[in-house]
Amino acid sequence: MAGKLTTHALDTAAGRPAAGMAVRLTRAGAVLAETQLDAQGRAVLVENGLVPGAYELVFAVADYHRGQGVALTDPPFLDAVTIAFGVSDADAHYHVPLLVSPYGYSTYRGS
Repeated sequence: MAGKLTTHALDTAAGRPAAGMAVRLTRAGAVLAETQLDAQGRAVLVENGLVPGAYELVFAVADYHRGQGVALTDPPFLDAVTIAFGVSDADAHYHVPLLVSPYGYSTYRGS
């Protein structure tokens, strides 16, 4: 089995998936993937080939909210949300979701 990395984002203020939000995956400063979340707010970032180490997911939260017509402060309270996480098992499925509003977020390791 090869490791897999997936994500999804939910817009908790609007009560819907954060479709179209831009997400970037990096490891050791190198960009491994860049994508936009699908209509369900989901993306597969690594289909197989995870290696142990430290990773970062960067979600373009302010750009997403602006695109939804949300009035944000200047500068926005949350611009980009970075989730730094570790992969210890290269064969496992890591699912890293983001629950987000213009003023707060949470995350966890899903399945």
